[in-house]
Amino acid sequence: MNAITKIIEKYRNFPIQLKASFWFLICSFLQKGISLITTPVFTRLLSTAEYGQYNVFNSWLGIVAIFVSLNLSYGVYTQGLVKFEEEEKLFSSSLQGLSATLVAGWTVIYFIFRKFWNDLFSLSTVQMLAMLVMIWTTAVFGFWAAAQRVHFHYKMLVTVTLAVSIAKPVVGVFFVIHAADKVTARILGLVLVELIGYSAFFWIQILRGKKFFCYKFWKHALLFNIPLIPHYLSQTVLNSADRIMIERMCGADEAGIYSLAYSISLIMTLFNTALMQTISPWMYKKIKTKQIGTIAPIAYLTLCAIAIVNVLLIAFAPEAVAIFAPASYYDAIWIVPPVAMSVYFMYSYDLFAKFAFYYEKTKFITAGSVIGAISNILLNFIFISQFGYCAAGYTTLACYIVYSVGHYIFMNKVCDAFCDGARPYSMKVYLLITLSFMLIGFILLFTYSYNLLRYGISVVLTGVIFLKRKRLVGMLNRIIEVKNIP
Repeated sequence: MNAITKIIEKYRNFPIQLKASFWFLICSFLQKGISLITTPVFTRLLSTAEYGQYNVFNSWLGIVAIFVSLNLSYGVYTQGLVKFEEEEKLFSSSLQGLSATLVAGWTVIYFIFRKFWNDLFSLSTVQMLAMLVMIWTTAVFGFWAAAQRVHFHYKMLVTVTLAVSIAKPVVGVFFVIHAADKVTARILGLVLVELIGYSAFFWIQILRGKKFFCYKFWKHALLFNIPLIPHYLSQTVLNSADRIMIERMCGADEAGIYSLAYSISLIMTLFNTALMQTISPWMYKKIKTKQIGTIAPIAYLTLCAIAIVNVLLIAFAPEAVAIFAPASYYDAIWIVPPVAMSVYFMYSYDLFAKFAFYYEKTKFITAGSVIGAISNILLNFIFISQFGYCAAGYTTLACYIVYSVGHYIFMNKVCDAFCDGARPYSMKVYLLITLSFMLIGFILLFTYSYNLLRYGISVVLTGVIFLKRKRLVGMLNRIIEVKNIP
């Protein structure tokens, strides 16, 4: 009982930033867990064809949302919350207004050319309208959630996120069971939950800011995000082109095995998201006040944290694959290591790109993303045909390395122009962390056929972490101390 009391007491003494980071991470894992648990339910309620149609809808949703909403609730909004800190309420309400206007405008365009759009996407009118509603509700929640993260208001955010995450499958199961058109029922279940769960935040931010239209902020957001459309599309290509190409070049079975490995590896992006959502506002403030030198210590520590969790995944990839799928998927273990390493570089890119985002050098962001996407398609075409579908894991890793290097170069160009030539990060330190991580990852990969050796290395690594736990806690305290500097 004393131990529990001590833990509770320590938790109460945590700074709000640390509490927020902890709950955002827990929330992300619970969201993913609910999704994984309910997937087998829907695969049994829907036929193979119906499940395929539903996933096609989700694929189109991700692409169409980029054009309809311009992803306004992403980078430009978080950047704007810091840049226009004194006008935050006005900025938030006007961007909610811009987002609603864009969705309404595209809805009118859809109705005028309804048959064309339905035929293009192979979706019904009800499904297309549901898609447009979901684009709006997702944007509404995105604006509100970003504002909550900036101010570390985690309690309400976690509550809403979990409530919606639980309600979606519950309502979805009910709708699917009682409907003839099960695909549309599944989609409408999502729409209903999001409308109930998210739409109130639109009115909350509109009423607080008391401004639906603001020329200054509408112009800022449009000029910032329209050039980023190729960037967002390129990210979609980086995340999905390999699976599409494997299916075409190797077959559906191979695409399924690769998809499993990719999905398992991307679970670790939850750590990326939790850390980046926590430190992004802090980084923007440091860039704004030209305190560039204080960023590196935090960045290095977070990179080490991302490296550690991905090393753990690589170490136990065979066990993870066995838990998620039957023996027919066993070959997925060989793909997990390179994709897990890619997750590390996804985080690296974000650290570098923050400078281009803040100073609105969207051409650099777009150039880096497009180069990565084109490289991915070309390398996949060459190496999948030569070495099979496993090569896609390594082309993905190579492309994210290129992606990170490109954004590192562009970051330095931005710093030359706006930060008096300061260099936020030491290349030597970054390479030391990165190469150590990759070396350990590849050593573990080569031990997959020798379980005793792999377990031995894993025990040694775990032991080192345990023995160095006080130093790690000290590092954590440094993060807290630095983050608390105004």
